[in-house]
Amino acid sequence: MTVTGMVTNVFLTIAKVAVGLLFNSAAIIADGLHSGSDLASDVAVLWGIRAARRPADADHQYGHSRYEAIVSMVVGFLLVVAALWVGIESISTMQVKHGGPTSWLPFWAAVATIAVKEVLYWLTVRVGRKHRNSSIVANAWHHRSDAFSSLAAAVGIAGATVGGPRWAFLDHLTAVVLAAFLVIIGLNIIRGAMADLSDRAPDPAVKERIHAAICAIKGVVGFHACRARRSAGIIEMDVHVQVAPDITVRAGHDIATAVEEAVQKAVPEVTDVVVHVEPEE
Repeated sequence: MTVTGMVTNVFLTIAKVAVGLLFNSAAIIADGLHSGSDLASDVAVLWGIRAARRPADADHQYGHSRYEAIVSMVVGFLLVVAALWVGIESISTMQVKHGGPTSWLPFWAAVATIAVKEVLYWLTVRVGRKHRNSSIVANAWHHRSDAFSSLAAAVGIAGATVGGPRWAFLDHLTAVVLAAFLVIIGLNIIRGAMADLSDRAPDPAVKERIHAAICAIKGVVGFHACRARRSAGIIEMDVHVQVAPDITVRAGHDIATAVEEAVQKAVPEVTDVVVHVEPEE
């Protein structure tokens, strides 16, 4: 899906920027640049997927899954930079007198983008959620934000085209609104990536499911030091379980294995569980 989105974004970027320049529409140019940022994010996501799949090695003994969070942060940063540029440019040219869009072609270009990008969003987010890949989900939101920005662009272009020079400022005003919207989306993507990179704990509801799964295992007297962290759509955790002090090492190992399997069954996002077995105090 990322490759399909990349090819689509190449076409949309060139088409919308060209139409915006030919027909004097700041909004459709802004929309085209947004598609361009989508293209850059597609390239980053493809690299991130390839890098994250590399197995653990001597330099990365826990694997390379965090490359996904790094790519998500890059995607968000690209979106914020592109949006700020569009917003500043639109504000600085707000007072420039021009006739606004001289054709309905920019309007129809924006409408066509809405349909294409909404389809790409649903296809991409489905893949991202299926594989629990945060960078793919972030890229899906890039597609949806492009659809939203195209919707706003279509409204602004229609107003400027119908109203003529008197209402041409609507084209620039719409571009500013789109830029603000894109900055918010980009910052949210960056915030999510930073949370993954800073070892954010899972939501309380997820932790409760983990605790319940541990307590349900026969032979577990109690547990403590249960820690979990999110990393690029997966959860890694460790826990100390207490067992009867007179059982065999084999029995303790079997209890630890049962805890690991129960946790992963209760919370499929958990991919790595380290269980420490210790005697009940």
